[in-house]
Amino acid sequence: MSLRLVIARFQHETNTFSPIATPLESFYPQWGSDALTNQTGARTAMGAFIDAAQSMGASIQTPVAAYANPSATVDANAYQSVCDAICLAVAKGCDAILLDLHGAMVASGAEDGEGSLLERIRRIAPHTPIGVALDLHANLTSKMVANSDVMISFKTYPHIDMYQTGEHVARLVLAMLKKKIKPYMTYRQLPILSHTLRSNTNEGAMQEIVNQAIALEKKPGVLGISILAGFSLADFYDAGMSVVVISDEHYSKARTVAEECAQQLAEQIIDRADGFVYTSAPSQASLEDALRLQQKPGSGPVLLLDHSDNVMSGGTCDTTDILELALARGFNNLAAGPITDPTTVNQLLKIGLEKKCSIALGNRSGWVYHDQTKNPLVLEGVVKKIHSGDILVRGPIFTGSILRMGPSVLFETEQAQIVISSERVEPYDLGVMSELGIEIQNKSFVLLKSRMYCRPVFAPLSKGLIECDSDQGGPTSSNYDRFDFIKIRRPIFPLDQLPSE
Repeated sequence: MSLRLVIARFQHETNTFSPIATPLESFYPQWGSDALTNQTGARTAMGAFIDAAQSMGASIQTPVAAYANPSATVDANAYQSVCDAICLAVAKGCDAILLDLHGAMVASGAEDGEGSLLERIRRIAPHTPIGVALDLHANLTSKMVANSDVMISFKTYPHIDMYQTGEHVARLVLAMLKKKIKPYMTYRQLPILSHTLRSNTNEGAMQEIVNQAIALEKKPGVLGISILAGFSLADFYDAGMSVVVISDEHYSKARTVAEECAQQLAEQIIDRADGFVYTSAPSQASLEDALRLQQKPGSGPVLLLDHSDNVMSGGTCDTTDILELALARGFNNLAAGPITDPTTVNQLLKIGLEKKCSIALGNRSGWVYHDQTKNPLVLEGVVKKIHSGDILVRGPIFTGSILRMGPSVLFETEQAQIVISSERVEPYDLGVMSELGIEIQNKSFVLLKSRMYCRPVFAPLSKGLIECDSDQGGPTSSNYDRFDFIKIRRPIFPLDQLPSE
């Protein structure tokens, strides 16, 4: 008799400061067989789970595949609907449960979104192996660890190992079912609220710690080690960094080696605490740096990364602070976007191509800074192209999926070409600009609402990049002074001094 596996995906990184609501429709949920079709062949952890199950002839139940871009606290109905579907499938009976979760979900009525779901599943199936793939930015809780058997996170940011993480989880869970391993899992929660721009695994402290974790995974008895950067824009008690180590209790010193590895890594992270802190430069200084960089030898545009409003951290994708400053400073031959403004898109669709007009762009989604809202940016120009907004992603992030911008236009002014979309999207594929007619390599500057996901595809075409944070704040600013943290545990660095100091 073949194994019966429940495989599901439920992902949301919750920015509790974001003004963007998160109802059920934000997840574009696929149910039952549609979930299987949606994720078969996907380069996600769930895609890897399906491949592993099919390769061994297992019977698969896929109650749901639900993913929403980061935004505000998940609506109670959305959370309950997806959790109910997963739990109903588990209640029907299975040999193992494989879940593709994020780890930083805050839901209405369930602040520890993943922990509450896992606790509920464990009550239904107390002896069934539960394997979980997590994002590197998970805010790990004791409830999440206590109610799972295997928990592995991405080791890369930008996240290009989603599928490999799923493979790792599936491999361990299937080995459990064959009695080849008996996982022991331990974790350390650290008093550090790391900045997302300091969780880049290609440089600095995060690279050093992840590389050390990879080296320690080779020790006898160790099955997996994860370094969780945490997600700082969640005003949630357990937000912050953590370490998870899994060892095999078939190895005589399993618990000792797991505890030693976890402690070693935790101490190294504490020692490198300053390496997880990011200090934003004033906006004007960043733009002056960009102008100087453009004058240096080399080809391609300078990337301006507006990380005060990036979608993959819960941004509205419609603030205009950096664009407005760049235009005022005299930046020319600039490409920008996508900036989300369905009202303006509808206006321009009615006006049509090549007709000069005035628009009021952005600042409509409700971001408030110091009790102040900003007016839209008034621009004059023409529509050069209209597009459906469906972009085939060529990778390496979400390879093969469709990035949905909704009806979109290319609006051209004397200084800039601006992509205006109907839906919030992160520019992790060149198509968000090239499909609308922008020749990226011929631009002097490219302004993207992104901090990290754009880099694998845009950076190779560029002369370099400059990180830009708005002086007027933004829903994903790297300046913690912009946010009122109330629920997070204290003391926590860098909001406070390290407890040991």
